[in-house]
Amino acid sequence: MKTHVTQLSLFETRDSSGDFAVRVSSRARRLTARVHVGGRVEIVVPVGVGARTVRDFVHRFMPWIDRKVASMRSFVVAAEPVPKSIEFGISAERFAVDWSVAARRSLRDSDGTLRVQAPDERQARWLLQGWLKRAAAERLTPSLLRLAQELDIPVSRVAIRCQRTRWGSCSTRGTVSLNCSLVFLRAAVVRYLFVHELAHTRHMNHSPDFWRLVERLEPGYKSLDAELLAGWRTVPEWVFRN
Repeated sequence: MKTHVTQLSLFETRDSSGDFAVRVSSRARRLTARVHVGGRVEIVVPVGVGARTVRDFVHRFMPWIDRKVASMRSFVVAAEPVPKSIEFGISAERFAVDWSVAARRSLRDSDGTLRVQAPDERQARWLLQGWLKRAAAERLTPSLLRLAQELDIPVSRVAIRCQRTRWGSCSTRGTVSLNCSLVFLRAAVVRYLFVHELAHTRHMNHSPDFWRLVERLEPGYKSLDAELLAGWRTVPEWVFRN
């Protein structure tokens, strides 16, 4: 089923300048409010839930949403339109970025320096975002597959995505999707995310059985889960900037 996105201005939020994105998801089991870095609000709605129910949900949780928006806006730090350097928390790697204006677009990794040529800042970021996905695939996919083999949990495919809303997901067909921004997190936190998604191949929910499996595979998961939830603050602004 396709995902539908609309605006929540018709729900008469208190701040008419800050409409909420509404996403209808066939996988959602309950109404959920998500607040992303920068303060963008998304309401995830199960199929068949009416506008009135969504409106009541938003009004009921508005105080929490307001607090969360203020918190997530505080994570945003003014940054250069094109970064001067990129640092990966997962591997302690640092890449210098040398961008120059040129008619043709190109990106070359030369001894730890990313030499970027593009007509403008937006296209320079586009090149860096593409490089980030490739770099993430090289660092994340082999590690996940090794862990899956160690735990004797089959994985049919690994996909690398650039998402604003989730660090990872697992499909019923055994495909594990990973957010390319995981490379900005500590290796221990990334491993926990791997465990979390691999556990979903056994339990496609967050039931007690699911969490018992996670705890068996990663006994210190609670502190790592808290760090993962706060991990968006480590993701540079350019990653999601158009």
